Amino acid sequence: MTTITAKDVGELRKVTGAGLMDCKKALQDAEGDFDGAVEILRKKGQKVAAKRADREANEGVVVALTDGDQGLLLGLGCETDFVAKNEDFVAFANELAALALANGCTTKEEVLALEIDGTPVSEKLVERTGIIGEKIELSDFQRINGENLASYIHAGGKIGVLVSYKDGGHDEGSQFFRSLAMHIAAMAPSILHPDEFDEEFVVKEAEALKGQITVENEDRARLGKALKNVPEFASRRQLTAEVMAQVEQRIKDELAAEGKPEKIWDKILPGKLERFIADNTLLDQERCLLSQFFALDDSKSVEAAIKDFHEDAEVIAFRRVSVG
Repeated sequence: MTTITAKDVGELRKVTGAGLMDCKKALQDAEGDFDGAVEILRKKGQKVAAKRADREANEGVVVALTDGDQGLLLGLGCETDFVAKNEDFVAFANELAALALANGCTTKEEVLALEIDGTPVSEKLVERTGIIGEKIELSDFQRINGENLASYIHAGGKIGVLVSYKDGGHDEGSQFFRSLAMHIAAMAPSILHPDEFDEEFVVKEAEALKGQITVENEDRARLGKALKNVPEFASRRQLTAEVMAQVEQRIKDELAAEGKPEKIWDKILPGKLERFIADNTLLDQERCLLSQFFALDDSKSVEAAIKDFHEDAEVIAFRRVSVG
């Protein structure tokens, strides 16, 4: 009978990350052959991974790393919060992130193709699945470059944000844009500016919003609540100079019909135009960072808050990754 030493078990555990008893049994089954034991543990991981392939990895951890003008976010998914908080799991996520940053990875596929001790990351994830007994997957990977980078991890590691920015030379740029990263974590914008929307998508969303608020108003009417303004549009993309000229004329006609003196129209118009824009850019407010109301001061938009911070400050790009 082959003698299995504690040193042998320790070496196998170091290479595979498997539990001590699993390593000992694998060495016994492989009759002391180290490579054979590694293969046994790998096959075990493959069997467990196959059984759990249809499971949802809705928990996990997000890691943010920056180095000079390079930054990345990596989301490592698992099935339970218990595993997500495990020190070894978090350490593995950080190991993958450091490896990806060092190798200049730009996509999730490139990360999965990297090797750890001669084994592709994709296989390492399978091994981890066998060891932990839960589905483990690289849920997301985002890379961002920029002269100035701000990062933020929120909700116990469930959400990560990176922002590339220009601070205009302001001494407190890193602090301000970290607060902006906090806003992004909370409000989950998907794009920077309304111009990034597809025109057809905006038209469909505008129709959906009209229907949604019309139905909501029916309920509000039954309950005796004030009705919301039903939007004609959904985004600034649709508020062309021609549209705004028509809206301004319509407001003037309404003021005239109400008997308001023309000499005070200039004082009333700005507020009514501002309200029209707010009611007709709901899609922007939901999904566009610059159009959202700033979480730390909801009296102004994010775009206005940035300009108030410094005239030459701006967001170049941002990334947001979440698990769970």
